[in-house]
Amino acid sequence: MPLTCRLIRGMPRTTVLASSLLPCQQKQSQLTHIIYRPGSRRPSHMWLSQQQSRGFQTSSALGSYILTPPQVNSILKANEYSFKVPEFDGKNVSSVMGFESNQLPANAPIEDRRSAATCLQTQGMLLGVFDGHAGCACAQALSERLFYYIAVSLLPHDTLCELEAAVEAGRALSPILQWHKHPNDYFNREAQNLYFNSLRTYWQELIDLTSPGEVPDTREALLSAFKRLDQDISLEAQVGDSNAYLHYWVLRVAFSGATACVAHVDGSDLFIANAGDARAVLGVQEEDGSFSALTLSNDHSAQNEDEVSRIRSEHPPSERKTVIRQDRLLGLLMPFRAFGDVKFKWSIELQKRVLESGPDQLHENEHTKFIPPNYHTPPYLTAEPEITYHKLRPQDRFIVIGSDGLWETLHRQEVVRIVGEYLTGVHQRQPLKVGGYRVTLGQMQALLEERKARVSSAFEDQNSATHLMRHAVGNNEFGTVDHERLSKMLSLPEELARMYRDDITIIIAQFNPHVIGTQRQEGQP
Repeated sequence: MPLTCRLIRGMPRTTVLASSLLPCQQKQSQLTHIIYRPGSRRPSHMWLSQQQSRGFQTSSALGSYILTPPQVNSILKANEYSFKVPEFDGKNVSSVMGFESNQLPANAPIEDRRSAATCLQTQGMLLGVFDGHAGCACAQALSERLFYYIAVSLLPHDTLCELEAAVEAGRALSPILQWHKHPNDYFNREAQNLYFNSLRTYWQELIDLTSPGEVPDTREALLSAFKRLDQDISLEAQVGDSNAYLHYWVLRVAFSGATACVAHVDGSDLFIANAGDARAVLGVQEEDGSFSALTLSNDHSAQNEDEVSRIRSEHPPSERKTVIRQDRLLGLLMPFRAFGDVKFKWSIELQKRVLESGPDQLHENEHTKFIPPNYHTPPYLTAEPEITYHKLRPQDRFIVIGSDGLWETLHRQEVVRIVGEYLTGVHQRQPLKVGGYRVTLGQMQALLEERKARVSSAFEDQNSATHLMRHAVGNNEFGTVDHERLSKMLSLPEELARMYRDDITIIIAQFNPHVIGTQRQEGQP
């Protein structure tokens, strides 16, 4: 998700790209200046090529190197992960049967992150996608920290007191989260003490603000967790650290940014907390077996009129024409809500003071050098999430949480159809469409044969997120996966990959309709 001045990092060819989930501080960057077409993530001079590449003959701009199917599968499956909720006495008592996730980089290193965990104190499940920009540092910090803030916010007063007493006495703490992590999902070990101290300060304040026997409200807990973590990211950067590495790290986290879309599922209660333009969509199975999409989050961008009105109302009338320009915040940032991005939150004086006292390496980062134009009444950006609630029904079969790299390539209804067919094993035959293209009878026959073959092999992926990703990258204008196109997209060199697509991160959680139906009948919350 770029600023106007986009970071494009040097990286190996895409055969290595798919596994490049290395900690972002281990990679050095090279700067290339590209002016982006308003409303697009790709540069305008590449826009025509992108559209042409979806013609009946795949554009030669995608290169000529063809990967074999095993090579394609190796790239697509490199970061897939799945988790099945355990059963008790042969029965699954959770409304979530399990989830599957995957990531496909376009940036190097990838700027998206994902997290999944079970709240051990409440039994709720947390699923989150974090889309970074101006580097991956902020998204990395969110992937490690946000769920702890949410879990602590959900704890009752007495449990918080027990946590604090254990720390005071030097006893081992009862676990708060059970993480479900892919081996490539990096943890910043050097920052764990810093993160813990900030979290402890937060729960100490929660103890003072709550009363014995008080039950936290989930909506307020999510809201508080998002806002408090963003405040801590800002404060840590201002205070700095005596450890040179940590000082540099907290500044990198604060000066980069990330959007966040988090689902909390507990019984039949589904909450979505969203800040930015990642998206959560529910897959609903209709009576005829088909699937429909129910969007559970709103994008916080220029396409959202309520967001545009909100931002303009928070600044003087004199800034009405400058606060949003070319569909970007101050003409630079596409998401209107995000963590970090202190260049859109701090005063100019604070930015200069922090940078002057910061390490020399920070001055090599292009994003710290500029002051946004027409910067008069900060903050312009917030990490406050928009919270939506949905009471799960038996027909609600799954949820897809994806970074905007997914939704840029596939419509939400198409996403739900692909996932629904995969999970049920039932392929809904659609009329063969060729759009406005002129095709010969031979080409039509080839399309029909391809479609027939696709039906028999459509479910060869063992992971629904991988299956969806295959479609997101390889779909042609006829709605089928074109292996040649998929191969070329996955073999693009680093200077072209980010021009054609964004990082893609997907989490798909499948619900248990029997448990949900029983809970609704019993009137459980």
